[in-house]
Amino acid sequence: MGFSPEYMGYMVVAAILSFVGMFVSNRLKSKFKKYSQVALRSGMSGAEVADAMLRKYGITNVRIVEGRGFLSDHYNPATKTVSLSPAVYRGRSVAAAAVAAHECGHAVQHDTAYAMLKMRSGLVPLVKAASMAQQWLLIIAFMTLSVFPGLMLITIAAFGITTLFSFVTLPVEFDASRRALVWLENSGVTRGAEHEGAKDALWWAAMTYVSAALSSLVMVIYLVLQYMAASND
Repeated sequence: MGFSPEYMGYMVVAAILSFVGMFVSNRLKSKFKKYSQVALRSGMSGAEVADAMLRKYGITNVRIVEGRGFLSDHYNPATKTVSLSPAVYRGRSVAAAAVAAHECGHAVQHDTAYAMLKMRSGLVPLVKAASMAQQWLLIIAFMTLSVFPGLMLITIAAFGITTLFSFVTLPVEFDASRRALVWLENSGVTRGAEHEGAKDALWWAAMTYVSAALSSLVMVIYLVLQYMAASND
């Protein structure tokens, strides 16, 4: 069973976008490694930075735990938990401080009912369902594009949901980094070159989300063009 030229075109586009995503991801890992070797003059660990930031904002109902993996740091609004990877939780570097403060930025967003975070959280169940259906929808939609173009509309809708989620995520991530950098500077945890390093690390972290959002948008545009071409035949 062969694939249509349209599906092969999709595979090419997907490969290019994957390459861009890999480049940004590798750049982030490189930056994290670089700034992990720059010790904080304050000597604080990532866990201590997180605890200090939460206390500054009067947040006492969020737990700070050590997670697993590399760059697996996240804030879970359902359990009110800041999970820091071992390198961040125990690290006493610029990278550890930047990442820990960023995740606490999300906790501050949750505590202050930041609108975009609430919107993103509300989209999660829908995004999970759309993500699960996407791959099968793509294959079937391209195979039946000439006889049943309507299925492509369903595929576009599924990708549209995840694309919306990606773009809603952008202001959430940028705002968390902004809060983190303001607190790091005002508290004196990072100063001078340390603070510039924290900015650089968080900027590349944000670029991973930008890359993902643009990739999703390009894919939706590609699918729409394929649908329009099939409808005009």
